[in-house]
Amino acid sequence: MKVPIRMIGIVTVILWIFLIFFTASAAYSVTYLHFEFKDPQIETTLNKRVILTLPIDILNNGYYNIGSFNVTTRVSDAEGSIISQGSTLVRVIRKGENVTILHNVTLNMDDLLRKDQSYLFNDTLLDVAESIGLRIAEIIPVEASANLSIPWGAPIYNLTVEQPLYTVLNLTHLQVTIPISFENHSFFNISGQLQLKMLNEAKLTIGSNETTIEVAQHSHYREHIQFDVLTSSMTSKGYFEIYVSTPLFNYGPQVTTYG
Repeated sequence: MKVPIRMIGIVTVILWIFLIFFTASAAYSVTYLHFEFKDPQIETTLNKRVILTLPIDILNNGYYNIGSFNVTTRVSDAEGSIISQGSTLVRVIRKGENVTILHNVTLNMDDLLRKDQSYLFNDTLLDVAESIGLRIAEIIPVEASANLSIPWGAPIYNLTVEQPLYTVLNLTHLQVTIPISFENHSFFNISGQLQLKMLNEAKLTIGSNETTIEVAQHSHYREHIQFDVLTSSMTSKGYFEIYVSTPLFNYGPQVTTYG
């Protein structure tokens, strides 16, 4: 019985040496795994979604295949409620292989504004939890995570309806000119319609008009909306109702007073 027991001991030592070598080489192999994060791409859809696509170049110069490579992004508000979440999985990245993956995170504007319409007007910070998981040689799990804050820019920041200007057209009508302005602080462009209604003190609509808006990201918008009103329907004080309609969101009425 001594020979078999001795052989088992030798095999056990060999196995331990192999495991130590494998673990060490696998850990060293990670240093030859290279990531490059490209500039994100932004796409808006007709169903009120913003899709952020992050291209990631992965070069596996290590000794082993990489299995179950997973990237997960979770975006939350200041209260910890999840706004958006996206995951991308690559089953196998073979040794010597260079691949590019497209990691998508979709933001549903309807869901976001249903929670809080102030995202339209107020800049804030969003919390982002990023995690990466993989298996070296498709066996040994490795995970890494990071937390960061990213700025949210309001698309119609400081939406302002100024006091009206009046021009006499004739004995029965006035031309009303109303300056409107806002700033697009967001990371996407805005296109759509802006409508303004004028109501007298009795809350009767006495004039309205709409205009097309095309506002690039991080830019300022200012326009003058004009319409004619009956002089007899005018009162010294009244209200404006403003509506904004775009493929990404609808807002209104915002009510302001004049006079």
